Amino acid sequence: MTTFRALARQGGGWLPLLGVADLAGTLGTLALPVVLGHVIDSLVSGASDRHWLAVAGALIAVAVLADLVGAFAAPVCIARTTSWLRTRLVRHVFAIGPEAARRFDTGDLVSRVSGNAVDAAQAGPGLVGAVTAVLPPLGSLVLLAYLDVWLAVAFLGGLALVACVLTAFARRTTAVMTAYQQIQGRIAARLAESLAGARTIAAAGTVEREERRVLEPLPGLRDEGGRMWQVLSRSSAQAAAVGPLALVAVLAAGGMELLAGRISAGELFAAGQYAVIGAGLGGLTGVFGQLARARAAAHRAEEVLGIAPVAYGPQGLPPGPGQLVFLHVTARAEGTTLLDRVDLALPGGAAVAVVGRSGAGKSVLAALAARLREPDEGQVVLDGVPLDRLTHAELRDAVGCAFERPVLVGETVADAVGLGLPADRVRAAARATCAHDFVSRLPEGYDTLLADAPMSGGEAQRLGLARAWHAGRLLVLDDATSSLDMVTELQVGRALTADRGRRTRLIVTHRAATAARADLVVWLDAGRVLGVGPHDQLWTAPAYREVFG
Repeated sequence: MTTFRALARQGGGWLPLLGVADLAGTLGTLALPVVLGHVIDSLVSGASDRHWLAVAGALIAVAVLADLVGAFAAPVCIARTTSWLRTRLVRHVFAIGPEAARRFDTGDLVSRVSGNAVDAAQAGPGLVGAVTAVLPPLGSLVLLAYLDVWLAVAFLGGLALVACVLTAFARRTTAVMTAYQQIQGRIAARLAESLAGARTIAAAGTVEREERRVLEPLPGLRDEGGRMWQVLSRSSAQAAAVGPLALVAVLAAGGMELLAGRISAGELFAAGQYAVIGAGLGGLTGVFGQLARARAAAHRAEEVLGIAPVAYGPQGLPPGPGQLVFLHVTARAEGTTLLDRVDLALPGGAAVAVVGRSGAGKSVLAALAARLREPDEGQVVLDGVPLDRLTHAELRDAVGCAFERPVLVGETVADAVGLGLPADRVRAAARATCAHDFVSRLPEGYDTLLADAPMSGGEAQRLGLARAWHAGRLLVLDDATSSLDMVTELQVGRALTADRGRRTRLIVTHRAATAARADLVVWLDAGRVLGVGPHDQLWTAPAYREVFG
């Protein structure tokens, strides 16, 4: 898996340092029994050889130092990788665009960015741990063969049983871990939905029902957790049971070799230590469990990262008033046609109202005009340039979009209107959309924190309008004045009318008065254009009048 390999590389210099420390500790552990065996043989023979004692002390010091380095390098490596993956996921979620991001529930995405990123970051240390955990048993086998071939044969029999246990564990734990993380994501998604609709749930008196809905997958999570621990405990128990068999086999073979005079007492001691080290292969269940979590989490990250981001072109816009053209545009979703072969040429600088019954395709048309979604067929062209040929900066400078339920982002009210823009432009946009008066009454004015600025739906809509007001070529309003009172809507409408000729305004609306003030009306029904013309002209059609109730 590409993501898994990429994750393992994100530790930078800390991952090689961790590998060197683990390797040094492993080599020291493997060398120590031989050295201690020489110490024992020297004591048995009555010789005083302090050289081997000094070597043993040095090896112990190396092992301690390696443990200290590993204890520091592994968390740093994991932290670096977690930060990298979270940054990449967040950037990619924004890069794929809102339409593609809808494939995932909000809570599930949060779960992948927060919890799964930490698990996936274990990939590098997990791989190093797996490799260095395999070395002691292999080194023990080689050194046992060096001491006496029959010791290696006895050890190999017990090692084969441990390897079988680990193979079965690795196969079972990956599937269980993936299912566990998927259920976690479902619970997070439902919780996010409930938190977003907390007022509605409280008002409807459905709190208990919502609690049951959010927690409904919990028994499945418990079952998968139980299976996970069953796999881990069973494999650990099996490894613990077969591990001592290798020790018993080596000691039995070593005892016979000692009696035959083919090995010394020190070598028998070393053989016993190598059998203990080699039998520790069963401890790999923990390492394999870490790798399984990392692999499952990396797969969930890859599902997001595998979606192609929105592509932008190399072009800018020529001078123009914002002429917007739809060429044979078709949009679909889940097999349903939302817009069907729409052909429109909207004059630059005009105020164009888009009307139609619910589900007619108005919001889809607005999203296509702002390039918040891609047409399945056809092209959307602004001043002679297809939107997908524009650079990202050129597109977002030229096109602004305001919504029925704006989400205000940033720390302060000024940020919500124009993050990074000069204060005079922020205030000018707020005045044009009738937001300046209520903002001025806030405790800190434009510097008021959003969390400390309770707003009505209409006030939030005015800030959303102000945020989009900076668009230079095309202003798309998707029912963005629906919560305004009649007086405020009239004032905003006048501002839009005064904007005549400077840029095109595409206004999705349900109000006849807004359509009447527009230069042109696009009448949609079931994804098709039924009529284009001034409001007074279309008003003669009874079906058009029915659109407004």
